[in-house]
Amino acid sequence: MQISEESKTSGLGSGVIIALVSGDESRAASVQAMVERLRSGDVRALARAISMVEDRTAGAEELLAACHTMAGSSLKIGVTGPPGAGKSTLVDQMSQWLHGRGERVGVVAVDPSSPYTGGALLGDRIRMREPVEDGGIYVRSMASRGKVGGLASAVRDVCEVMRASGRGKILIETVGVGQDEVEIARLADVTVLVLAPGMGDEIQSLKAGVMEIADVFAVNKSDLAGADRMAAEIVAMQGLGSATEDAAAVVQTVATTGAGTDELMAAVAACGERKRRREIPDRDLDGIADQGAEWMRGLALDHLGIAVKSITGARGFYEALGMRAAQEETVEQEQVKVAMLPVGASRIELLEPTAEDSVIGRFLAKRGEGLHHIALKVEDIEGMLKKLKEGGVRLVNDRIGVGAGGHRYFFVHPASTGGVLVEIVGKK
Repeated sequence: MQISEESKTSGLGSGVIIALVSGDESRAASVQAMVERLRSGDVRALARAISMVEDRTAGAEELLAACHTMAGSSLKIGVTGPPGAGKSTLVDQMSQWLHGRGERVGVVAVDPSSPYTGGALLGDRIRMREPVEDGGIYVRSMASRGKVGGLASAVRDVCEVMRASGRGKILIETVGVGQDEVEIARLADVTVLVLAPGMGDEIQSLKAGVMEIADVFAVNKSDLAGADRMAAEIVAMQGLGSATEDAAAVVQTVATTGAGTDELMAAVAACGERKRRREIPDRDLDGIADQGAEWMRGLALDHLGIAVKSITGARGFYEALGMRAAQEETVEQEQVKVAMLPVGASRIELLEPTAEDSVIGRFLAKRGEGLHHIALKVEDIEGMLKKLKEGGVRLVNDRIGVGAGGHRYFFVHPASTGGVLVEIVGKK
């Protein structure tokens, strides 16, 4: 397990650090260099990047904007519960389980800050095992810095940096929480509530708050007396006596030995899949899967392409809204200058022609400035291309090209989409 220490992050080189504070141009170049290192899986770059966004140092905003534009997805698993339930040891078991199945894992462990000194022991890592040699598990401890709700203010941004670095699974351990500390449910895709036998009436006191946000209940230390009774009480208390698909699973674990980890991770995976399916409305994904169309999974809006006469002239409006270009480049083969502006989980792509006879140049001459295309992101672009060809969909180009930022793409003709040019975007 790769434990981050600031003393270990200095390997980025003093040139990078000096450049980050020597002006906008140098900072932009340094951020781009750090982004490339993140993409390559450089653990030291990841440590430095997290420090930047946590401390809001120079270049942090540019770095986050670049991370937003990077391909890839992650499943955020929140692990919360009262003090002493064994959260840290269980998180260690979960991360080792994921790593053993080929996953690259990020762990964010939040520790409480002292109300007197403002410092934190950051002791969660004490319960973590020795590092794995391949850096497949990266652990970052953070102080809550007085933030209520069991998390720290920068956790969301730290998760975004971890996602951009290729960490497909991110475990977020909160501080020991009480009844109304439910912030983790707003951040995590799946929330695991860890409880332990011997809590007695404390379960009742938690009921009206944190008990209600759990997707999975882990009754840890289940080798102790009272574990079976506690699990039964949780089932009864939550009204989960009749097993339904949406029922929160109740799993018994022993974090010190790993017992129950298989069942816990199966419950987490099942919950994550159910939630992911709900993100695609009015779709019977089971029916689609039965028809062999697994390529539909992971479909999302990537960006909106807007043709403009001048990027410089157009971007003022978007910057007034608080949007900043995370990427700007010229794509020679398309004869177009491109600026990408992140907006939520998607982007706006401003397209300025570099030649009148280019695709965008001809579009502007014929229709003027405006929406040029919409882009949909898919997990398997080759599979999508093959499927559309077999389905008789009219394509603008039947081969996959490489566009701005290195992303792979092809276009679907408006005749097949209801009048809108659609770009299908795959992984870089």
